[in-house]
Amino acid sequence: MLEIVEVNSKKALKAFVKFPSKLYKDCNNYIPSLFIDELNTLRKDKNPAMDFCEAKYWLAYEDGEIVGRIAGIINYTAIDLWKEKSGRFGYIDFVENIEVAKSLLETVEKWLISKGMTKIQGPLGFSDFDLEGMLIKGFEYLGTMTTIYNHQYYVDYLNQLGYNKDVDWLEYEIIIPQNVPEPVKIVAERSIETNNLKVLYAKNKKDIIPYVPKLFQLINSAFKDLYEYTPLTDKQIELYTKQYISFIDPNFVKFVLNEKDELIAYVLGFPSLARAIKKSKGRIFPFGFIYLLKALKKNKRLEIVQIAVSPEYQNLGVNAILFRELIISCNKKGIHSADLNPQLESNKKVRSQWQRFKHRQHKVRTSFFKELA
Repeated sequence: MLEIVEVNSKKALKAFVKFPSKLYKDCNNYIPSLFIDELNTLRKDKNPAMDFCEAKYWLAYEDGEIVGRIAGIINYTAIDLWKEKSGRFGYIDFVENIEVAKSLLETVEKWLISKGMTKIQGPLGFSDFDLEGMLIKGFEYLGTMTTIYNHQYYVDYLNQLGYNKDVDWLEYEIIIPQNVPEPVKIVAERSIETNNLKVLYAKNKKDIIPYVPKLFQLINSAFKDLYEYTPLTDKQIELYTKQYISFIDPNFVKFVLNEKDELIAYVLGFPSLARAIKKSKGRIFPFGFIYLLKALKKNKRLEIVQIAVSPEYQNLGVNAILFRELIISCNKKGIHSADLNPQLESNKKVRSQWQRFKHRQHKVRTSFFKELA
C-alpha cells in the first residue's frame, strides 16, 4: 500500500536526504549532493531563504520502504517580483512507478492550492543557488556537483501527468585551448586599455575574501532578469561566502576591477569534484574530505560555475579578459576541459561565447509547469 507521509522530524529529514543515494546506487553517472549541505538547505533553522520561503517535505512509503520524496516550496519574494502566484516542487525522486510520482506531485499540488497558488513549477529550489531543472537529454554523461541527475522515466511521467516545458537550460563541455586564441587576446587587451580595467591577481584566498561579498552583489545586478531569479539577501550572501571560501582556488577565480577597484566582472570555477563526491558517497566525514582534497589539488577537469559582467560593462569585451586569464591558469594547472553550468536556452548572448572554443552542447534540462485548478 502506498502512503505519503509529511517529514516532521530530524530522523525523517535525514531519510529524505539519504533516499537518492539508495535509488541511484547502481547508476554510474549520478553524483550525490553533499549530505551536510543538502540537510542544512532543507532545515528551516539553517537556511536563510526560509525568511521569505515556506516549505514542506514528504516521503512516499510502500510496505514500509521509502520509494519517493518531494518538497513543496513557496518563494514569496519571487511571487512579488514576477507577479504570479506560482509555487514550486523540488527535491523530487521516485522509483519507476507512475503512481508514486503522481501521488507525490498531487500532494504538493493540493498544498499549493490551499495556499492560494494557481501554478506549480519545478524542479526548483528555494533560490537560484539550489539545484534546479530536470535532466531531459544527456543521461549517458557524468553529472556534476552543481546539477541534478535523474532517471529518464521522470520526464515521461511528468509529461503523462500534465506537466509542460516552462524553460530549458543547455549545458556545454568546452576544450581548453593550449594557447589563448589571438582574437581573445586582442579583445581582452583592447578592453582593459579602453575601459581602464585591471585583473585582480590573487596569490591566496586572503586576497580574494574582500571581494566575495561583492561577487554576490554583482550576481544580484547581473542575473536580475533571469528566470525566476530572486535577489540574494545579506544573510544568504554571508552563508554562501562561508561555503564558497572552503572550495575556492585562486587559480580559477578571476576578478576584473575598474579604476575605482570595484568588481565589475568575474568567472568562478572549481576543479571538478564530481568523481570525488561520488567516491565519498556525498559524505565529507570520516574520509570523504580526502577525496575532495585530492580532486582540488590534482585534476584535469574544471567546472565553471558562474560568469557575470556588470550590466554597464556588458558588450565591451570584458568576457575576453576573463577567458584569457582562465585559459592561462588552466594550462598551468593541467586542466584540459571544463563543464559549464546550465544556461538558459533564451540567453543567446551568453551561449554564443562558447563558439570561440572547441565545444559540444551535450545536456538539456527543463523546468516544468502546470496550471492548478
